[in-house]
Amino acid sequence: MQIFKFGGASVKDAAGVRNVAKILETVGYANTLIVISAMGKTTNALEVVVNSYFKEKDKLTESITEVRNFHYNIIKELFTDENHPVYWKVDGLFAELTSFLERNKSPKHSFVYDQIIGYGELISTTIISQYLNDNGIKNNWIDVRNLVKTDSNYRDAAINWEETQSNISSHVNKSLLNITQGFLGSDANFFTTTLGREGSDYTAAIFAYCLDAESVTIWKDVPGVLNADPRYFQHTQLLHKIPYKEAIELAFYGASVIHPKTLQPLQQKEIPLYVRSFVNPTAAGSAVCNTPELTPKVPCFILKKDQILLSFSSRDFSFIMEEGISYIFNSLHKYQMKVSVIQNSAISFSVCVDNKFDTLPQLLEKLEERFKVSVTQKVTLYTIRHATPEAIQEIETGKEVLLKQVAQDTVQIVVK
Repeated sequence: MQIFKFGGASVKDAAGVRNVAKILETVGYANTLIVISAMGKTTNALEVVVNSYFKEKDKLTESITEVRNFHYNIIKELFTDENHPVYWKVDGLFAELTSFLERNKSPKHSFVYDQIIGYGELISTTIISQYLNDNGIKNNWIDVRNLVKTDSNYRDAAINWEETQSNISSHVNKSLLNITQGFLGSDANFFTTTLGREGSDYTAAIFAYCLDAESVTIWKDVPGVLNADPRYFQHTQLLHKIPYKEAIELAFYGASVIHPKTLQPLQQKEIPLYVRSFVNPTAAGSAVCNTPELTPKVPCFILKKDQILLSFSSRDFSFIMEEGISYIFNSLHKYQMKVSVIQNSAISFSVCVDNKFDTLPQLLEKLEERFKVSVTQKVTLYTIRHATPEAIQEIETGKEVLLKQVAQDTVQIVVK
């Protein structure tokens, strides 16, 4: 059994869908399960729908129509028959979306977000499954929400492994080509949940673990895992082999090529993860596997933009001890702030955080009751694994360094 995952960039248009078919014909698809993301920037477009629902009701219909037109333009390119079943299937999904918005009574943003956002994956897999069937690649479409069960922590749900294992083992026919959605699950009440942004990689790992797959392959628009993001760094290098531990470290620090939660289930069963190019599918790419060291062993750069640096100090110049630090972290947890860097001195404590849930005002209101708080927004965090003096100098040159943290061969630098 092998698991393939195709992200949004690989299926962003009709040409991308056709390319998926070519890849399957080139590399083979026997005993394969395919996990597919929403097409292109659909998730972003559905986030506009969510925003319209809560804040700009007069723009709600327009925002849904934009998502609909994007997909229908792709359908028209792929299917010449205007009466093709794909139309009524996709129509049905949009009808479900609008029906939910009309009858929903919940004021909870995260709940509504998950019920709406999942339609990106449901629509993309419906279109691609139909196209492959029409072109001789017979497949079985699966609604992942019937198999992957989670808690009700909407937007970042945790897997119920026992129930998910039982569902997948019982309902996935390994002899077929199966197609399902990434990123999604459902809770005990069968409401849609999501596994966090970029969670489709994690979905692939969940299926691999539950099916004892031989491998997972993530198809991307890069030749494999690079030592830096080519959008921001010149002279990047392809990493041919990456130990699980090293890949987990890179994911933890924010390397976007692999989702942070993807690697743990794969490591447990030593299932190799391949990252390969959908532009050049016959190239070897990168392998995350049971290998002794990174090959080649070069500095790896990870960049996180639009971070927030928070510095706390006591109002009476007393030490910030365990109780104060505990209060800060409980507050960060409550307002879903992901901490990337921690640094403390006798009378100050600094963290670099990601404000992805837009809860900074509420957090500051709570913490300013006890501490003096300095806030620096829109900072950039660089993390260098296997840092060398030359690599550090490359990052620091021409920038204002606000915070620097050195731990063994990993250096983190916050700059303005």
